[in-house]
Amino acid sequence: MKKTVTRCRWAEGVNLDYITYHDEEWGVPVWDDRTQFEFLILEGAQAGLSWSTILNKRSGYRKHFAEFDAEKVARFTKKRIEKILLDPAVVRNRLKVESAVVNAKAFLAVQEEFGSFCNYIWDFVGGKPIQNKIRRDSETPATSAESDALSKDLKKRGFKFVGSTIMYAHMQATGMVNDHVVSCFRYKPCAALGKSKA
Repeated sequence: MKKTVTRCRWAEGVNLDYITYHDEEWGVPVWDDRTQFEFLILEGAQAGLSWSTILNKRSGYRKHFAEFDAEKVARFTKKRIEKILLDPAVVRNRLKVESAVVNAKAFLAVQEEFGSFCNYIWDFVGGKPIQNKIRRDSETPATSAESDALSKDLKKRGFKFVGSTIMYAHMQATGMVNDHVVSCFRYKPCAALGKSKA
């Protein structure tokens, strides 16, 4: 008899990419700047849309945003932005595409000030993941005191599309908070990863 795997309810029955994302990435602590920058762009692009829409366009974002190299994105010209906006492989929202370039410049400034973006962002959770003990998906918060503080500071630094809800989703995606329900098969593995810097 095949053993059934218990997942967070939001990850069930959407599509294989969504399930794979839940099983392999969501809630795993991210300690490298390029991946942090990737999620910063993707979470900002998601605003008002479903995460499955963004996952479906992830390869398009990799192609058009220089494999999420912040230094290269910071140098994008208006001509480059216009070219991106022609391709349905990304969310063709001018404000979101332009904000990625603005955010890349702000991202580099943070790296310069703190040595790395990870040094900066992880400080908002005391350098280790917050381990929530959520029993049902409906208990999952949309924001937190930490995402409020992070959002406020990022806005002060000139970042765009970094509201508290977006930043809480970013924190979930990059493992700054473990919001897998406790019955999910990924809860304990992600909690174990949070005990030491990977």
